[in-house]
Amino acid sequence: MNNSYFLKILLSTLSLVVFSYTIFVFQKEGTDLFSVFFSNVKSISWSGQFNLDFMSYLTLSGLWIMWRNHFSGKSILIGFAAMILGIIFFAPYVLILLAQEKGELKKVLIGNR
Repeated sequence: MNNSYFLKILLSTLSLVVFSYTIFVFQKEGTDLFSVFFSNVKSISWSGQFNLDFMSYLTLSGLWIMWRNHFSGKSILIGFAAMILGIIFFAPYVLILLAQEKGELKKVLIGNR
């Protein structure tokens, strides 16, 4: 068993759980995510603080994808997809990198640098 086994299980689980949760929320609440998200941020409340913090993590993950791939056109598109879709996109992306890099976390993190 290699070092990335736990990470693969974690990423798979997170992706599946959040995707399933998203389906239920979509059925219950509809597609009005962004107005709710930004109204919470504007409310200067704990839910707004959480959303702003979360948006910062999403931005950082998207920028990491872009940086790792030398800000190529494709990486910018992938980075924005990760910023919008969150762990539903980001976890499978990292799982693909783990497979491509044969579990070598250093290569997963920094790519061809």
